[in-house]
Amino acid sequence: MGGPPYDCLANPLGAVRLAFEKAIGSELETPSTHPSAFNGKDWGALELFRHFLFQESGLSQVPILNPKTLRWVQPNSLVRYRGMIQDMLGNEFYAGAYKDGNLWRTNKFMDVSQYPMGSSPDMCIWERRLLYCVPVPGQNSWTEPSSEMEPNWSSQTREKRRRMDDEDNDPMDLVPDDEIKSSPITKKMREDGLPSPSQSRDTKTTSSSSITSTFQSVDKDNLPCLVKIYDSPESELKLNDVFEFIGVLTFDSELAVEKDDNDELSNSFYDDALVHLPPNKVPRLHCLIHRKLAVQDFLPGSPIIQPKPHLVKETREALFRHLTAVLGNDEVHARVDDVAVGKLSLNLTGLNKESVSVFGTRLSDTFKNLLPFTNCMPLTLEYLNIASLAPKKDYQANRLVPGVLQLPEGSHLMVDETRLESGSLNSTGIENTKLLKNLIEFQKVEYDFQYYKVEMATDVQLLIFSEGKSNIVPADVIVPFQPSCLESTEMPVAEALEGWRWYLATVRSLPHSIGSEIQKVVEDDLVAARQMDRSLGSRDFSRWLTMARLISSSFGETSLSKEHWEMAKEMERLRRERLK
Repeated sequence: MGGPPYDCLANPLGAVRLAFEKAIGSELETPSTHPSAFNGKDWGALELFRHFLFQESGLSQVPILNPKTLRWVQPNSLVRYRGMIQDMLGNEFYAGAYKDGNLWRTNKFMDVSQYPMGSSPDMCIWERRLLYCVPVPGQNSWTEPSSEMEPNWSSQTREKRRRMDDEDNDPMDLVPDDEIKSSPITKKMREDGLPSPSQSRDTKTTSSSSITSTFQSVDKDNLPCLVKIYDSPESELKLNDVFEFIGVLTFDSELAVEKDDNDELSNSFYDDALVHLPPNKVPRLHCLIHRKLAVQDFLPGSPIIQPKPHLVKETREALFRHLTAVLGNDEVHARVDDVAVGKLSLNLTGLNKESVSVFGTRLSDTFKNLLPFTNCMPLTLEYLNIASLAPKKDYQANRLVPGVLQLPEGSHLMVDETRLESGSLNSTGIENTKLLKNLIEFQKVEYDFQYYKVEMATDVQLLIFSEGKSNIVPADVIVPFQPSCLESTEMPVAEALEGWRWYLATVRSLPHSIGSEIQKVVEDDLVAARQMDRSLGSRDFSRWLTMARLISSSFGETSLSKEHWEMAKEMERLRRERLK
């Protein structure tokens, strides 16, 4: 019994085409369903790919698009792209379905038409959304796949693709190139910013060597991607979310849009945005299926493990020992710093240029080994006065220019204030200090749209290194750093790192609640503390509750116990003693 007459991995457009033909009944003289009835929505193709990816375990066979795989990945094949939505470019109209003689064809999930399109009134114009995606800012190397080997396309697969191409009976193969290029259809498509039919034929015969030359302008360390979305509500995809997009990779070296002063569409969307995203620098991915990624999705090869109490306790103790060693046996800070990995911001004081080069570097390296997304900010006067921290809208290019603080959920930001010297802030510097304070106090960043500003919620944990208490980045917890030794630490074994990464990702995502009984204990303790020290305010009490919640989570528990509430109060007492 033979398999399906299509190859979802090597020839996904074949699967799309067959599903389209089946849905409209193209074998009949009069189609049973008119393509306009779909209005661009799915006609059953997505179910084929879901079955292949998740029922037949095909997901692991789909290469992840990155600068390495770009050297051998085939045009019009199925790929995955993991990245952050950095900009949302709006919608694009395209000829979704059209008649080729008596047959209906579709251009869905394509940049170019495989067959000549006339100007028939039966042509269906559909819409797709454009997302500009970038590699996740601060993504650490251990989250990347260990190896991406070029698939070994079997002779059977190659022969199947040959048969399918032959069955297409592409009429363009019988038409000279000169005639195609000079035809009114081709001229109109070029004027509209669309590729000509001959370009589609060239695309199908592109070799792997020409693929490499096509993308010779790509940034080898930072591969962006223009993702085209078809079958998803707008609410599912938001700015700064991290997604895995699975779809058809398309590219054509002649697709770059060129400025033409005589083009009547010179002010159109194509000229505004896509002219700045040429295909030889930004690959196109026509998305079939997408899924939002959480921190756990970046743990390579980690099995799903239930956070059982004994396992969590052992992992927690081992991680504490490691952090204590990294911090020169400063045990109090090791505990507080673990809290900082949760929701609290931490200001580690008592550091200067020399000591931060030792312990700051150790912490930075440790976090890079433990957390998927980490970023460092050297906070100097010059940096504050010139850096672009907030994203800004460029209306001339119709693009959102990224800023340093455009970060995905779950990011960790280390701010080194030890090199900050006295001086004057210019208008940019003043605005940047406001942005940092807003981030640390409210977990929000203002995006600059020139005529107005929009506050975007974020989830970034901050660790500040400074000599005294930071006035620029006022943290929730301030702890003087008091190391007792300078000995270097050993690199933990891979198994320990995997366990710690799992632990941090798991406990961070646990739900949490406070039962009515312990809530009464907490309220009484807060009232008593306020009576003893009138300087305590709502921010202090909020910090205590947050620390208590994080301590509970660090033990793998989802509700606050009296034991962990007492532990939080003791940590606060030790912290305040150290500040005296």
